[in-house]
Amino acid sequence: MNTKIIAVMLCALALAGTTGTASAKGCLKGAAVGGVAGHYAGHHAVVGAIGGCVVGRHLANKKAADEAAAAHAAAPAAQPAPAK
Repeated sequence: MNTKIIAVMLCALALAGTTGTASAKGCLKGAAVGGVAGHYAGHHAVVGAIGGCVVGRHLANKKAADEAAAAHAAAPAAQPAPAK
């Protein structure tokens, strides 16, 4: 039993070392909240974490889009130079 656990941990460590950087805005916070909620809702922490990550990522993207739209609306429109 311990050998299997050690083998899984070594594989996970090897895979974690090969991954590049990822943009996880919203995912980590959502996964933490979803994991806790899933745990208390019937020991489904992993399912809750996955769902929380998806929802958190969606909300982060929505917030970024709203901020970009607000910045675009607040910026003055570029006026072309008058022709001579």
